[in-house]
Amino acid sequence: MSGGSMHSVLVGLVCLAIASAISCSSVGSSNNIMCLESERHALLQFKQGLVDKSNALASWKSEKDCCKWRGIACNNQTGHVTSLDFSFSYDPYLNSIEVPFRGEISHSLLELPYLNYLDLSYNDFEGTMIPKFIGSLSQLKELKLAGANFRGPVPPQLGNLSNLHTLDLYGNQVVSSENLEWLSHLSSLRYLNMSQLNLSEAVNWPESLSKLTLLTELELFMCDLPDVNLRSLSFINSSTSLQLLDLCYNSLNSSIFYWIANVSSKFIHIGLQGDQLQGPIPDVFKSMLSLASLDLSFNQLEGGIPKSFQNLCSLESLTLRSNQLSENIEDSIKNLSCAKNTLETLDLIGNLFWGSLPDLARFSMLRELNLAANQLNGSLPESVGQLSSLEVLSLVQNSLSGVITEAHFLKLSRLQWVGPAFPKWILTQTNLAFLYLSNAGIFGPLPDKCWDLFSGISELDLSMNQIHGKLPNLSTRSLVVVNLSSNLLSGTLPSFSPRLNGLYLSNNMISGPLSSLCATQIPHLEYVDISENLLSGELPNCWMQFKLLRVLNLGRNKLTGKIPSMLGNLKVIRILNLHGNKFSGELPSFENCTELAVVDLGDNNFSGKIPTWIGPSLINLVILRLRANEFNGIIPLTLCRLAIIHFLDLSHNNISGGLPHCLNNISVLADDSVGVNGLSVELVWKGIEIEFGENLVGMRGIDISSNYLVGEIPESITRLTNLISLNLSRNNLTGKLPENFGNMQKLESLDLSRNQISGHIPTSFSSLHFLGVLDLSNNQLSGRIPLSTQLQTFNASKYMGNPGLCGPPLSPNCPGDEATEDDHDKEHDNDGLISLKFFISTVLGFITGFWIVCGSLLLKSSWRYAFLKFLDNAKDWIYVRAVVYKAKLQRRLQR
Repeated sequence: MSGGSMHSVLVGLVCLAIASAISCSSVGSSNNIMCLESERHALLQFKQGLVDKSNALASWKSEKDCCKWRGIACNNQTGHVTSLDFSFSYDPYLNSIEVPFRGEISHSLLELPYLNYLDLSYNDFEGTMIPKFIGSLSQLKELKLAGANFRGPVPPQLGNLSNLHTLDLYGNQVVSSENLEWLSHLSSLRYLNMSQLNLSEAVNWPESLSKLTLLTELELFMCDLPDVNLRSLSFINSSTSLQLLDLCYNSLNSSIFYWIANVSSKFIHIGLQGDQLQGPIPDVFKSMLSLASLDLSFNQLEGGIPKSFQNLCSLESLTLRSNQLSENIEDSIKNLSCAKNTLETLDLIGNLFWGSLPDLARFSMLRELNLAANQLNGSLPESVGQLSSLEVLSLVQNSLSGVITEAHFLKLSRLQWVGPAFPKWILTQTNLAFLYLSNAGIFGPLPDKCWDLFSGISELDLSMNQIHGKLPNLSTRSLVVVNLSSNLLSGTLPSFSPRLNGLYLSNNMISGPLSSLCATQIPHLEYVDISENLLSGELPNCWMQFKLLRVLNLGRNKLTGKIPSMLGNLKVIRILNLHGNKFSGELPSFENCTELAVVDLGDNNFSGKIPTWIGPSLINLVILRLRANEFNGIIPLTLCRLAIIHFLDLSHNNISGGLPHCLNNISVLADDSVGVNGLSVELVWKGIEIEFGENLVGMRGIDISSNYLVGEIPESITRLTNLISLNLSRNNLTGKLPENFGNMQKLESLDLSRNQISGHIPTSFSSLHFLGVLDLSNNQLSGRIPLSTQLQTFNASKYMGNPGLCGPPLSPNCPGDEATEDDHDKEHDNDGLISLKFFISTVLGFITGFWIVCGSLLLKSSWRYAFLKFLDNAKDWIYVRAVVYKAKLQRRLQR
């Protein structure tokens, strides 16, 4: 090799080494890239707008590099912040409990130009609007704001996010504008979830969604979508890539079927339950060869399973529960034959299917078979026993007959859910994980083998039976949910599994103390309902271990003593019901229990003043029931800060002073939008104690009866225009009724009896058209009862005890009405007399005039001759004038 060539080789090797070093250096340095100072500053500004009660962002102080902060991700080449993930996820198995962020979203996010992922889901932004500036984060690809307590309209500026492929606004109290055109500009969108938003005015929603050609998942359940005739719309170039569609619980009509058929043929899942669909199921699914799941439950569909379903060979789940389908069961199931190797769930509960069950053995993959509440007859085919994958079987409320043999359950080794029945073969099912036998007519004690054979059960529901006996020690079981409510169980509480999440033992005869509840550490316990039993003694002081407790219902027992202060440390408790016991003393502080929605302490012996912290601290309170205790003092003004209260009951106490003038600040009494789903409470409604569950949503009431209130009813109370029940009876209220009382037009029950209210009943009472209960008795009211469609329908006893009150229904007339009627009668008589005289005078005048003229002509011939001659001359004059006028007219026309 020559020296020159050797030199060239050496130079090449050196260059290669240098290049390699530079490359290695650049790679190494990329791993050490830190976030930019400007973006670090923007993030700190963003943090300042948040309320971080859990100190979840502690790392933002100790670590300088913001790319290592919690919730932040950066580009490892440039250091630019690309992702903010501040979603709050509740994990019941964590020992520590984090609290969602609150506050506001800072504009400083605009200083993160490469941000492509933003997730603030399930935090609490306290009813603020979704910031408009988010529409300027042009690089965003995923925007997730689900369940973050936003209110107000969706900003149309979000339509500027042309790179967005995920938009999740689920579960906010947001009202959409009438126009959803902004959605059609999100040309890159793949996933859209606007469920539980109010889209009732968005009449153009089908057209806007049809333009999202890349959309694969669309979730719009419970949006109150407007009912438009979708069949008449033209969907030119509207084909999309939709695979998952959820439009459940809207008010759609059956034309939605045709929109679905036009918008995509690639569906895998379609959900239309609770949409008020009527008529037969149309043949719009026959070309959807990929359809795996179809839910049409809770509608008014008729007919049967269409023959076109024979094309659905990929179908895995078909749910038609609670319709009016009435075909022969064998014909309907025959139309599912193509899915015999794929169908896993068949739910036809609550229809009118009839006939005998066919052979089901060919459906080898079937896991759930729900045919309850139909009109099936005949015997259960033994082919059921061949369904080796079956986990759920429900056949109740039919007319099936015959004997169930071992062959029926030959291969049902995976059966997990059976209900409701209790045949002996259940004792052989050692693999059961869920057992629901509610309201199954079970009587007497459970077989001794139950608790041993069902050692692996995690959910047990034997409620609403007549099961006797005592509960065994359950601390070694795997039970997560135990529901034995409404039985005849007795004895004391046993120890429970440390895995227990829900304990429901209400309406039994269980006695003794609650101390056994503390015998085992149960860190995941969330729901406890042992109401309507015979529990006694004081509450134990072990509540610190139940940090996740959400519901505590110990109502209607025989518990005594004071409430332990540690109960006030249950930060996530939502329902506290201790009514109908013998608790005493003053209330401990529940200021830390900010999630409380129901506080029912009625029918006890609590004393002291109503705490002033209730209003400022319990901002989520829906029901406050302190009736039938010994509370004294005045009503604290801070109660007016209970912004979403539905029912306030302070009756039967020793409360004095006047009614607060700020009661109209209880805003929810004029706002029907606040939901109380999942709550149940007993209220005195129209004089009767009634348990309200789902219908609690519509309740709006105030009851401060049977106290020592004084002074006037403030005029401000008439601004509670959605109030349905008001009871201020049995107090010492004075003064006049507010003139604008009729503004509360939704009142159904009003009781102001047994006070000292004076003056007249305002005429505006005539506007109270919905009153079903009214009592104004035993006051100092006077004057006439206003006339209306309602006020006169009540019994007179509802007005008695008011010495100056008169008029129907209390009395036919008021004082002075008789004289007025006499004057009216006289006037009526005079008018009749005048009319008669006028008639007689007119007749006489006509007769007189007639005979003066005509009689003279008949009696005197010279007058008669002169009169007739005058008539002849007049006739001749008229004739001549007519002929002359006619001749002149003809000459003019000829010219």
